[in-house]
Amino acid sequence: MSLQSGVLVRDLPLENGAFQRVLYAAPPQKARGVIVMFAGGADDLGIQTNGEIEHSDNFVVRSRALWIAKGYGVVLVDAIGDQSMRGKRSSAAYAAVTRQIAAFAQQQSPAPVWILGTSQGSIAAMNAASHASRTQIAGVILTESVSLPGGSHETVFDAHPEQVHVPALVVANQNDRCKVAPPSMAKAIAQALRNTQVSVLFVQGGLTHSSNACASLSPHGYDGIESNVVDQITAWMARVTS
Repeated sequence: MSLQSGVLVRDLPLENGAFQRVLYAAPPQKARGVIVMFAGGADDLGIQTNGEIEHSDNFVVRSRALWIAKGYGVVLVDAIGDQSMRGKRSSAAYAAVTRQIAAFAQQQSPAPVWILGTSQGSIAAMNAASHASRTQIAGVILTESVSLPGGSHETVFDAHPEQVHVPALVVANQNDRCKVAPPSMAKAIAQALRNTQVSVLFVQGGLTHSSNACASLSPHGYDGIESNVVDQITAWMARVTS
């Protein structure tokens, strides 16, 4: 565990003897909320005990200063035991892990806790939200969600969207060319969230620094439009809690 410059790193013990490493970055003022963020890909961020992050390209890592500037605390979630999380995010076992993560977030501040996922991380976010109540989390944000089967063989539809009862926001970039996260599926995701209040937000733009359309430094990862995306998501969060 490490506490340095407003950053707390903690290893949450799991029932199987493994651990879930999380990093909490606090805003300088009283937090408006705490956002638990699930990255995409394998989710191996490489969070070090001193708060440094080895793999920092993912949107949720790159944008953390923007959320903090808005007054939100940020919880970044690493892979369990440095292993790939592909294909594991929609499981009941991982739902239990997300409950521990949400409880950790609640311990950091009395402010509302939000869940946000991007790409493959949206599967984890959906799973967390489908096993949480309004007393535990304020809402869920799903960004560039994996909605078509790919290498991980799981999508947000495997994470029980029909069981989500907290407000939900589905964000899709019209310029996203990732074949497993097409923006055209945003409304289908919203329709699957049939037992809650759901909004769909379409954004546009983004730079391309990779030949992989599903890479973090691309429109799929909001490269170059992070501030605009954060502004619009936090505006929705404010409306939900007003």
